[in-house]
Amino acid sequence: MARIIGGITTSHVPAIGGAIAKGLQQDPYWRPFFDGFTPVRQWLAETRPDTVVVVYNDHGLNFFLDQMPTFAVGAAPSYRNADEGWGIPQVPAFSGHSALSWHLIEQLVGEDFDLTSCQDMAVDHAFTLPMALLWPDQKWPVNVVPVCINTVQAPLPSAARCYALGQAIGRAVASWPGDEKVVVLGTGGLSHQLDGERAGFINKPFDLQFMDSLVTNPRWATQFNTRQLVEQAGTQGVELLMWLATRGALGEQVAELHRNYHIPISNTASGLMLLEPRG
Repeated sequence: MARIIGGITTSHVPAIGGAIAKGLQQDPYWRPFFDGFTPVRQWLAETRPDTVVVVYNDHGLNFFLDQMPTFAVGAAPSYRNADEGWGIPQVPAFSGHSALSWHLIEQLVGEDFDLTSCQDMAVDHAFTLPMALLWPDQKWPVNVVPVCINTVQAPLPSAARCYALGQAIGRAVASWPGDEKVVVLGTGGLSHQLDGERAGFINKPFDLQFMDSLVTNPRWATQFNTRQLVEQAGTQGVELLMWLATRGALGEQVAELHRNYHIPISNTASGLMLLEPRG
């Protein structure tokens, strides 16, 4: 059977792509961020996963306000990105795992998750930049399964629903008859707000407590409704929903292998965690 060997959670702000394109990885502003990925890359080189389930949020490249599914799963043979207007260079296409995608879709629908199935799908910076941080040569030694969660258009799915989605993904992967080693990659956050009166808002104590909770009490954040999450983490900080879904897929107990937290990256509190399931 397929098995999930780890979960990685990381930020995805567009400025990361600009820093990569300009070769600023060792610039004093960027170095604490980029250096944080070295242990994660070493772990990937040692474990050599076959497939990455990428849990992310679309920012208007594939879905817009007129058509915004709560949950969408890609079932395409390959995925490309396009110019989003940030000036970020495009990356090579990603190879899909259509068979596993359809298995996830069937299993999740069977557990009463209403999904949008996408047989043709573009992926934006929330998908491409974390992948480029994990594999800087951009040769992509893995297949991918995109899972997109709405964090843009109200009403958003609750934290509890996203955690449950992750749990269902974990069960679906475990029931797949292949022998793939799977990593779940959750992207977004942590606390940040890019607009309104609280533009520039960052809540470090909440971020650190949230990161701790993913190890010791993963359902902690499910106590908050969407409005409360915005109050705590900022309008765009609700992207922590992808972290919760990732954590849900890993089972009840995990070991934390690595963590990095850095402020600021483009007015965002940047977080990174590497977790392995236990038991």
